[in-house]
Amino acid sequence: MTLSLGIDVGTSGVRTAVIDATGMPVSEARAAHLPNDPKRIDATKWWTSVQNCIAKQVENLKVSGLSGEDISRIAVDGTSGSMVLTDGDLRPVSPALMYNSKGFDAEAAAIARCAPATHITRGGNSALGRAMRLASLADGTPRHLLHQADYIAAKLLGEGGRSDFNNALKTGFDPADAAWPDWADEVLDPNLLPTVSPPGMAWERVSKSVADDLGVSDTAIIHAGTTDSIAAFLACAPLERANAVTSLGSTLAIKVLSANRVDDPSIGLYSHRISGHWLVGGASNTGGAVLAKHFSSDELAKLSAQIEPTKSLDLDYYPLNQPGERFPINDPNLEPKLTPRPDSDVEFLHAMLSAIARIEALGYAEIERRGGETPARIFTAGGGAKNTTWTKIRGQYVHSEICVAENTEASIGTAKLTSIGPE
Repeated sequence: MTLSLGIDVGTSGVRTAVIDATGMPVSEARAAHLPNDPKRIDATKWWTSVQNCIAKQVENLKVSGLSGEDISRIAVDGTSGSMVLTDGDLRPVSPALMYNSKGFDAEAAAIARCAPATHITRGGNSALGRAMRLASLADGTPRHLLHQADYIAAKLLGEGGRSDFNNALKTGFDPADAAWPDWADEVLDPNLLPTVSPPGMAWERVSKSVADDLGVSDTAIIHAGTTDSIAAFLACAPLERANAVTSLGSTLAIKVLSANRVDDPSIGLYSHRISGHWLVGGASNTGGAVLAKHFSSDELAKLSAQIEPTKSLDLDYYPLNQPGERFPINDPNLEPKLTPRPDSDVEFLHAMLSAIARIEALGYAEIERRGGETPARIFTAGGGAKNTTWTKIRGQYVHSEICVAENTEASIGTAKLTSIGPE
């Protein structure tokens, strides 16, 4: 049997999924990251978590009468913008910096002096600024700048120096030109930058010694990976033009598959290249974390059941837990708005759900306004997908067919990537 393994490296741990040739999940496993010093994150612990998770996955396959030797294709996704510097032997020579690290204002100023005014790498929390900071923190001779997924793929291959269009995007790589910008070497040693491939492209066989250690076939091919959010899209929705995915997790994120590239950093909108299409979207700071601040899970379920979803109750809220928004308004100082508060908790929740639905609709409208696709179907992932009342409220704003995704795990999407191919 031909099986594909998807490895999803997240913030708290690793999840893996094995799918068969039809794309159906066969087995899943997970492993938590070992404790890490938040002030100096050790990337080697990511690899340890992957090893532990694959060991569990191989045992799961045995229970099903299968074997790790049946795995013929492997791909990795990781959190977008998390990265580390290593030497030529893949030993970290810097701490890892995570996707949400910020405060790189000096680096941002250097980037601003040479990058176009609307370039995605600009700003105090840009991935390129993060890479520049790593270079200043290196305590050895750096050879490879590796995004989180790149590092794991490198460990599987036994060599570094590769990345994919999606992980490299926010570090400055242009997927349209398939090249790093000419000005990049003004802020970072170009020898550190990886060779970049389309997501899904077949690279090389897994290192034999690594295959033996993990219990997988040494003929398995490692494929170019992707970011966690794109992997989640691939898990949720068929890769068809005008399909969209809304993730209703702690935050709100939207993506729609478009024939046209749409980028507008002024509102936090950008496009990833995937299999000959453009995946256009952005992420808002509104979402489930705001709801959880005001209501428990039980309260959310109980109060939602009492809402009349066809009744209009939009109080012009903008639900945020703290000032600052990324998309569809890009304003680090945008204040939360949750007043006036109705006396009824049911109405208060109704107004919050309506506001988040309005923000979702605004996001899709901003994409369409700039030449992107109007969603034909919106597949929904995240905890909010289970709230049927919220789904009915959203339907009054987005005017598209809303579907609940059957599979939502990023690891499943990454496993599917190995058969989708680069173009």
